[in-house]
Amino acid sequence: MITTPTAPIGGKGPVSCPDDRPLTGTQALPAPTGLQSQDGTGHVLLDWDPVDGALGYVVHRSDSVDGPFAPLDHGGGDIPAVPHPPYADTRVEAGRGYWYRVASWTGAGPGPLTPGPVRGCARARGIGPAAVAVRVDAGAAPVPLRGVWKRTIGSGHLPLPPDGGPGHGGTDTAAEHAEALRIVLGGIGIRTVHAHGTFQPERVTVRTDGTFDFTELDAALDRILAAGLEPVVELSRPPSAIAADPGTTVLTRGGTSTRPDLGRYRELCRELTVHLSERHGADEVSGWLFEVPDEPGPEALRTGSQDAFHRRYETAAHAVKGVDGRIRVGGHSSGAAAWVGSLLEFCRRADVPIDFVSARTQGSAPPDLRPLTRSFARATGRPEPEVLWTERAVTARHFHPADDSAFAAPSVLHAVKSALASADAFTSWVATDHMARTDPPPALFHGGPGLLTAGNLRKPRFWALRLLSGMAGGRVPARVTGDGAEALVEALATAAGDGTHTDVLVWNGTPDRTRAAGAAALDRTALVEVRGLTPDAVYDVTLWRVDEAHADIRTVWEAMGGGGRPDERQWARLRAADVLPAEPLPAVSAGPDGTVSLSVDLPMPGVRSLRLTRA
Repeated sequence: MITTPTAPIGGKGPVSCPDDRPLTGTQALPAPTGLQSQDGTGHVLLDWDPVDGALGYVVHRSDSVDGPFAPLDHGGGDIPAVPHPPYADTRVEAGRGYWYRVASWTGAGPGPLTPGPVRGCARARGIGPAAVAVRVDAGAAPVPLRGVWKRTIGSGHLPLPPDGGPGHGGTDTAAEHAEALRIVLGGIGIRTVHAHGTFQPERVTVRTDGTFDFTELDAALDRILAAGLEPVVELSRPPSAIAADPGTTVLTRGGTSTRPDLGRYRELCRELTVHLSERHGADEVSGWLFEVPDEPGPEALRTGSQDAFHRRYETAAHAVKGVDGRIRVGGHSSGAAAWVGSLLEFCRRADVPIDFVSARTQGSAPPDLRPLTRSFARATGRPEPEVLWTERAVTARHFHPADDSAFAAPSVLHAVKSALASADAFTSWVATDHMARTDPPPALFHGGPGLLTAGNLRKPRFWALRLLSGMAGGRVPARVTGDGAEALVEALATAAGDGTHTDVLVWNGTPDRTRAAGAAALDRTALVEVRGLTPDAVYDVTLWRVDEAHADIRTVWEAMGGGGRPDERQWARLRAADVLPAEPLPAVSAGPDGTVSLSVDLPMPGVRSLRLTRA
């Protein structure tokens, strides 16, 4: 969706394809206004006025006021756009000046740049204050904290068969995978599994008489259901027997990367829907999501042109809805959020049902696709499709060390907070490093995208989502001010309506992969001020910390000497250290005005969670 003639600063550029027919009325936006910069410790903070209808914004930078200006890309995202202001540029040298301009982003790509560039110059550590304040209004009327991160989890391909082979943790990989699903269900509350490969040859076969055998697919879905979750049914690449070119395969699992015979594909989608409805009950299956995917990115993953995908989507949607109109059908889980507008435009023109749009973003926070879905609803008079982010890893590059590290913890919280404002689901990619579509993990820590390692040790990203899921009560206002506020340092807060407890989650992170190991200039001290508590009441305080020194199992492994795979004794030590300890702090008393103030250290990367409970 983004095309720029100038190479981005700090990266290789977007992994994306533009919409050939963007949704009518969703292009041609003006440049943002009100662009301003603020010099911060270790960063330059940029802010501007949001543009109605923008999906996001592309920040451009130059060493000179006269340019050339190139998009900023911090080396790990497939979309070099940010969903909203403010934005902190941390890929800077202290004392060196830079010039900035910003463009609005639509399905057609970035628009014109702000006419007047602004200058910023980061301060060195110690020159100015590096502190932030988090002000929480616990007395405000709480509103529901939408659990967008709980709706679904990525799972590579469908869970492995029982003979999955030996796993890192001393059991077979299928058992480890099933345990991983139970861990994310119990620890985070995730309800569904989004897995690739429904129509892979090991799942669905075509009998000699042309009928379809779903035996192995049933077994895989049964394992998901037995773990207490529901599947997202992916109407994926066709079996080779009904593919136009069965010799063209994708990845390592033998799936075809070519278009299907649409008549046979219609039969397959219809027969699968009938089969699942009969086997699990029509009422049960009517609550599942059926997704028609495609991958607009690398040619090796594509099943043809946009037009070919649209025809395949139309075929699948009508086949499923023809069995049960209650089933929600959508697509297409596109990489870098490409082709979303063109799919909606096709469904508008051809009157094709679509209940949700799904997209992926790797390394970037989700942009706002609601201008597209709202325009579609206005143009058609139909309900607005949901927006589902179905894959999100910390970087766009497989096997990046940041995925295993504390850097990923604030990264996922930043992405979730963005999705809270603009989406209906946010899917972490994936539950476990046993992705089942690539070779077995070469080492315990290899930059895998899982929330859990092979062997099911919890990574910092898991603990960040666990803390988020543990927040009780309803959401209340939490405003951050100070050095890097609302860009580096962000917060969420919840409170019980009766004033018995308040939770404050605050984090410090940057999308800049060059700072993945930390940067002292970006460390902060946070003053957390909670108002609206019971006047003069005593509150017990509990602290949880996620950073390189806390709840980072990779740090424990490296302290043990590291290496490839643990032996039996090392596994025992690692499992004993695989915890997020609660740290009791001294009790505090609210003042006569019901206010409590606490100070916490906040390294970058780092996450802090505070719970105040009335004694």
